[in-house]
Amino acid sequence: MRYHTLPNTDLRVSKICLGTMTYGEQNNEKEAHQQLDMALELGVNFIDAAEMYPVPPKPETQGRTESYIGSWLANRGNREKVILATKAAGPGGPADHVRPNLKLDMSNLRAAIDDSLTRLHTDYIDLYQIHWPERSTNFFGQLGYVASQEAEGTSILETLEALDALVKTGKIRHIGISNETPWGVAQYLNLAKMYDLPRAITIQNPYNLLNRSFEVGLAEFSHREGIELLAYSPLAFGALSGKYLEEHWPEGARMTLYKRFARYFTAKGIEATRSYVDIARRFGLDPAQMALAYVNSRPFVASNIIGATDLIQLKMNIQSVDLELSDEVMAAIEQAHTNNPNPCP
Repeated sequence: MRYHTLPNTDLRVSKICLGTMTYGEQNNEKEAHQQLDMALELGVNFIDAAEMYPVPPKPETQGRTESYIGSWLANRGNREKVILATKAAGPGGPADHVRPNLKLDMSNLRAAIDDSLTRLHTDYIDLYQIHWPERSTNFFGQLGYVASQEAEGTSILETLEALDALVKTGKIRHIGISNETPWGVAQYLNLAKMYDLPRAITIQNPYNLLNRSFEVGLAEFSHREGIELLAYSPLAFGALSGKYLEEHWPEGARMTLYKRFARYFTAKGIEATRSYVDIARRFGLDPAQMALAYVNSRPFVASNIIGATDLIQLKMNIQSVDLELSDEVMAAIEQAHTNNPNPCP
């Protein structure tokens, strides 16, 4: 495993982060514990969750993911061996069932952190993230920003002030943001500096071979401001493994079960997926490992959030950290990107 110290912190995170959104939906508690055991054994020390999980989000399962991680931490007694990240839900997304009058204000964030700490059987979170913006903007694949005349809700300053209060209690060590835009990142950084508030240390956004939009406006923030990417959906919902090509729908696979997550299955997306899978096969590589190794290689990526539903898949995904892509493979990938750039932003 490779490790990386997040800028402006003492957090030394594994290059591979274990994503957990299947726990409580596609994976039961025993399977979740097996995954966590394997990941730790293979050197993964970074675990990412959210109060909203599992996905797809629904009232009857909300919080199960954190509860399964919490029971593992309690049973193994290894809290100090892992860097634990989770996220607070906000309004305007898929989680309005989490709390009445959901907002990113003090009362909601206090309730969110306390509930997460209880489920996770811990008294602190290493990295606490805002899952998505409260304001009207582009996230979760939305394009074409349109100015809204609606009230914007909780300001970023108010959210930062609430997070500051929670940091001072010791419940949070560091804060991060997720599904943010360049404007939002600039606001978080500038307001933190102006008012001496906690500085966001990471941004968790989608990044994969079908969606490299992070490179357009956000990668420069990573480079110049040290707010690095925690890349989620590195396999584009599993599309880049190639297992769904030619209308093949494996039993129990995520997109077989939940076809509403169609973001990476447009005509252009399928065309691009086929080109990347062909590159992997031409060079004798596993398509999923190649796609993950590409994300691992990007200088603005602090950690690559992988997920799996079985241990074989999990081990393969974690072992992508050992794959270094040749110049020939990289050139082929860049040519494919030039031919069909960001088909699924």
